[in-house]
Amino acid sequence: MATDYDAPRKTEDDSESIEALKERVPDKLSGSVDVEDADNPAGFELPGADLSDLELDVVVLPAQEDEFTCVSCFLVKHRSQLDHEESFGPICAECSA
Repeated sequence: MATDYDAPRKTEDDSESIEALKERVPDKLSGSVDVEDADNPAGFELPGADLSDLELDVVVLPAQEDEFTCVSCFLVKHRSQLDHEESFGPICAECSA
């Protein structure tokens, strides 16, 4: 039996009337206000907030034998990304391009 894939499909969801769909959708012009702000969850710090009383514990590792610090971008990179060395220090492949 051949199937016509271009024919419109009828499912149970299609049988709902427009009135039933309108009842499920909230009225955008109603006077209700959403009190909960989902875009700003509790504890979210905004830019420019005073964080001077916050202490951070950071472990700083020294550069490994197979790493170098690019003197152009100041990023620690693997030796495989070394392009060349200048008189003032090593340059990575991204900065020399």
